Amino acid sequence: MLVSLKWLKDYVDIDLKAEKLAERLTMSGLEVESVKEIFPEFKGVVTAKIISVKPHPNADKLSLCEVTDGSKKYLVVCGAKNIKAGDVVPLAKVGATIPGGYTIKPSVLRGETSEGMLCSEAELAIGEDASGIMQLPKNMKPGKPLEKALDLEDTVFDISITPNRADCLSVIGIAREVAALTGKKIKMPKVNIKEISENIKSLASVKIMDAELCPRYTARMIKKVKIGPSPVWLKTRLEACGMRAINNIVDVTNFVMLEMGQPLHAFDFRYLEKNKIIVRKSKKNEEFISLDGKSRKLADETLLICDGVKPVAIGGIMGGLNSEVKEDTAIILLESAYFNPVSIRRSARKLAMPTEAAFRFERGIDPEGVVKALNRATQLIAELADGSICKNYIDEYPRKIRQVKNIKLRLEQVRKITGTQISAMEVTKILRNLGMRTTRSGKGIYLVTPPAFRVDITREIDLIEEIVRIYGFDRVPASLPNVSVGELLPNSHLKLEDNIRKIMNGMGFSEVINYSFIAPASVDSLLFPPEDERLNVVKINNPLTEEQSVMRPTIITGLLDTLKKNINNGYANLKIFELGCSFLHEKHGKLPKERNMFASLISGKKMENLWDYKSNVDFYDLKGCLENIFYALKLENITFKSDVVDTLLHPGKSCSIFLGDTPLGYMGEIHPHILENIDLKQVVYVFEINTDILEKHLKDEITYRDFSRFPAITRDVAFIVSRDMEADYIFNIISSFKEDLLENVEIFDIYEGKGIPENAKSVGLRFSYRSAERTLTDGEANIIHDKIIRGIVDVTKAKIRGEENQEE
Repeated sequence: MLVSLKWLKDYVDIDLKAEKLAERLTMSGLEVESVKEIFPEFKGVVTAKIISVKPHPNADKLSLCEVTDGSKKYLVVCGAKNIKAGDVVPLAKVGATIPGGYTIKPSVLRGETSEGMLCSEAELAIGEDASGIMQLPKNMKPGKPLEKALDLEDTVFDISITPNRADCLSVIGIAREVAALTGKKIKMPKVNIKEISENIKSLASVKIMDAELCPRYTARMIKKVKIGPSPVWLKTRLEACGMRAINNIVDVTNFVMLEMGQPLHAFDFRYLEKNKIIVRKSKKNEEFISLDGKSRKLADETLLICDGVKPVAIGGIMGGLNSEVKEDTAIILLESAYFNPVSIRRSARKLAMPTEAAFRFERGIDPEGVVKALNRATQLIAELADGSICKNYIDEYPRKIRQVKNIKLRLEQVRKITGTQISAMEVTKILRNLGMRTTRSGKGIYLVTPPAFRVDITREIDLIEEIVRIYGFDRVPASLPNVSVGELLPNSHLKLEDNIRKIMNGMGFSEVINYSFIAPASVDSLLFPPEDERLNVVKINNPLTEEQSVMRPTIITGLLDTLKKNINNGYANLKIFELGCSFLHEKHGKLPKERNMFASLISGKKMENLWDYKSNVDFYDLKGCLENIFYALKLENITFKSDVVDTLLHPGKSCSIFLGDTPLGYMGEIHPHILENIDLKQVVYVFEINTDILEKHLKDEITYRDFSRFPAITRDVAFIVSRDMEADYIFNIISSFKEDLLENVEIFDIYEGKGIPENAKSVGLRFSYRSAERTLTDGEANIIHDKIIRGIVDVTKAKIRGEENQEE
């Protein structure tokens, strides 16, 4: 089950990092199979306010929009008709990237300049609405990055839930576990139902014909609903958990199912004949068309939800096409029920319908949570669809679900089974944190009543299992054989390689493992110059074949060979990496030099399986990958120098990588002569770095500081410098000032062309100044800023763009 960390935090305060939380959950019996970071597919999109909308003078279907991000005004040509002055909308500024690999550039449309793009939900891949520009809340502040404004970033856990833990098939269920593990309190969502005077009991009725298969059925009615798309927060919650947004009504039922573990179903009330619900068994070979459009013949034991004439849903599995919510639906009858788990499991298997609802019902839901979920969903539908809630709710409960009570728990037995002296206070605390009621019944004896949602707890041994998993299996002493064993010391290099694998896999790379033995021709094909040490290969005395007669001097050979094999098999888009050793021959009498290396290769398209996506990988894709790795490993003082280039690589499209003054490796485009020599037709980018050097510079300790609660002051300056000057050189000058109040410096623009001298370029830098103790004044910021700017100009002989004419 996919669980959003952001969603979890709505119900319990979480201080642990995602990886630590995953470990705690796994150790408590909820195995976390993966932890995935979710980021939006766009970059550089901000919130903006429309100042004015005017007709385009040269195109009837276009408009000229003046918008602002709070600091600057932009003219944007737009073809949508759903915008007006005062609207707050997403603005993809020049330089922004949007899904599909598109980069926004300044353009002229029918004679009018457009300095960006106003975006729809579909264009940003955060929804399916492509009918017009996405409308944001009016009170949203312009200039804020859209991913921050809409809170789109998240971490998702993929948790393997065992069949007995039906209570954990919901976000609140996982939150309860987190609360018990961390000692925090669970925060349940507040439900406040505002009803109109019209009573549901005078409008509809429910009759249960088979209480064995349906012990409880509840319903509410919401009138005057307006069907439409769900808000972004609801869509992102659903999508993070692997569900597709449909409309505000259906999305609410799915949301509450994921939130509380209670499946619900919304009927269009106008299609319920005789205004009634009848719950009965199906007749043999009775036909029914479900929401997926398929017609099925039902066995005679299938539970059906019917109106006064016909079936409208397969109970606990799927609704019917004849009562689905449509665009013009106005009245909703909302169902929340408890169905017999065995019946649902049997029917779902026979019908081959393993739905999310059936998955939960067949494991056993909380019979006492039926009404809670009903009210929660009703409130959300009323809020999101502007509906009116009818008074009261229908609750047919002919067969009470018996709750297990007063399970005898002996403290002595707890200690005997676990092999540890857990105190009585800790035992009762754990049980109460899990929602259980405990009553002392004698010395070391307790009577425990589990909550209704814990359908798996019926015996003393179940309680002991709960105690020990929350107490911590790692705290239970292990009895080992009385033998001498050696201590296994932590291997820092293996830990480093594991971290690299996780990072690379998270970025979509696949690990390959190639032989260390290669053919001499593989080395020759890389066209190393005579003085290159990599020509000093280690030869095998008794090779199995000529193809495996030398040890590889670089692991790039294996990556290139893997690419060729994939291309020959019709797969040209590759993102691969390898961790392994390279070998160099040493002087006579010495062992070969063995180095631990990490290399990667990318080639082909950035994204596959998209028919309209043409963009290929480039140098900066691979550089960004390396920067992500260095950031994750908390490595500082990494520099990329283009003046020192490996002979494998294309001059001008490659660089060397340094850690301080120590050469770490190289990266860039494979030299065209080498590609021609090995018969590769497409551009290839690689890097190779020495992980032995990386390991020496890793730090275990983590330093941090508080975020400043005071505002920053930003200053933008564009420097006209020599085209050959690297931005890193300017950054090093800035760093030499060691100014504490300078919080951040970033590049916002690189420009060559009109208005810039030949052999020169404009480098736009944004400086952010902030104090951790007080609000800076403009004057204070200007003093520091002017000093830094003067220093850059003095050292680089740069000119300030906009002032060069004044100086002349």
